[in-house]
Amino acid sequence: MKFYMGPEAWEPTVEDIVAAGHEQVERMEDAEVFINTMPNPRKIPQRTENIQWVQHCFTGVNQLIDAGIIADDGIPWCNSAGAFAKPVAEAALGLLLSQAHHHKAFALAATWDVANELDESQKWIYTQREPQKVAILGAGGIGKQLIKLLKPFGVHITAVNRSGRDVSGADESVAMDKAGHIWSESDVIVNILPLTKETDKLVDAQKFAQMKTSALFINVGRGSTVVTDDLVDALRNSEIAGAGLEVMDPEPLPDGHPLYELPNCTMTPHMAASAGVAQFHMGEVFNANAAAWEKGEEMPTQVDAEAGY
Repeated sequence: MKFYMGPEAWEPTVEDIVAAGHEQVERMEDAEVFINTMPNPRKIPQRTENIQWVQHCFTGVNQLIDAGIIADDGIPWCNSAGAFAKPVAEAALGLLLSQAHHHKAFALAATWDVANELDESQKWIYTQREPQKVAILGAGGIGKQLIKLLKPFGVHITAVNRSGRDVSGADESVAMDKAGHIWSESDVIVNILPLTKETDKLVDAQKFAQMKTSALFINVGRGSTVVTDDLVDALRNSEIAGAGLEVMDPEPLPDGHPLYELPNCTMTPHMAASAGVAQFHMGEVFNANAAAWEKGEEMPTQVDAEAGY
């Protein structure tokens, strides 16, 4: 297929796509498919009429749906679902371990005097007397990769998804509507949920109140699935032990926000799936979608505008 990538052309991605037999063109007017490298809907180039479908190089599409760029009655759009399984899973594990061992708390304290206090409350993920229980909300591609990374620690993993279908590597797989027990039983909850009508503000004060005071909450899904003010209260009041956040609500997080100063909240600025790493994974996603399109089959990462992903 002839493809146009813009506004910026990612050379590693282009190389992977061309290697699969597709042809890059310099003008959108000469292409069959548009590969969009701009997440901001206001800055996405105007699509020409010859484009048959669009490959979006990021996972979240809510802004594009809200802006009317992606619609059920429009041409197909595909997102990057599955492309960032390895980098985001690595980021989740990094946040989990960093918060468990109080890296931020020590940095903020800036004194060795807190050593005993931090030692007494640090969390060990590997199995000591019994396995730590880790629940993964939204156990898709990222969740499956995270399960692989967590296995050496000997944890008990509960995978939560919409259908309750078995997730490879998990000790238990449950449907979202039957997963109420995970809030009170888990030592770590990792949120990888997409933003939908059902998940918007799902994690609130009620959920935090159910969690163990020793539990950690990790969010690498979508910031808007969590009520931020409720999370701040839960951290301040020691309802939970700590949080590791790759995503927040709002983004960018304003300067001076309480989350910056909380010693039990470790954060990164939504950089686990940035363009810097995306360019090494998007070729595989595009090639799979293009192969399905050419066969007249549904593309693997085609967006359902009504569902929101």
